[in-house]
Amino acid sequence: MHGGAAGNDPRSGPPKPFPVAAVDDILRDVVGSHLREQPYEPARCRDMAKDMAEVIKARVKDLMVPRYKIVVVTHIGQLNEQGMQIGSRCLWDPASDTFSSYVFKNTSLFALANVYAVYFE
Repeated sequence: MHGGAAGNDPRSGPPKPFPVAAVDDILRDVVGSHLREQPYEPARCRDMAKDMAEVIKARVKDLMVPRYKIVVVTHIGQLNEQGMQIGSRCLWDPASDTFSSYVFKNTSLFALANVYAVYFE
């Protein structure tokens, strides 16, 4: 191939990698600030899970990373001797797509926040 400018190939992937470390910091900050002293109350925690997802989504969008679709999933559960396993699978391109995850616990609850970043052309 001759004459094409480098980086103009639409199959070349994102110009810079998704800032996973910055998103990790956002998750730690948002989840920690919302839940640090929060006791587990089902109705309140349901609302807080939605609120945290909205705040996380807004703050990740503020990073202005072009051409990434963002999915935010949050879980809050009660801590009382029970176990829980959460799994997820995605069909994506490991060269450009990625995720960030954060787990939080206090004396009465646990929370999991995941951000999935999927690059699109």
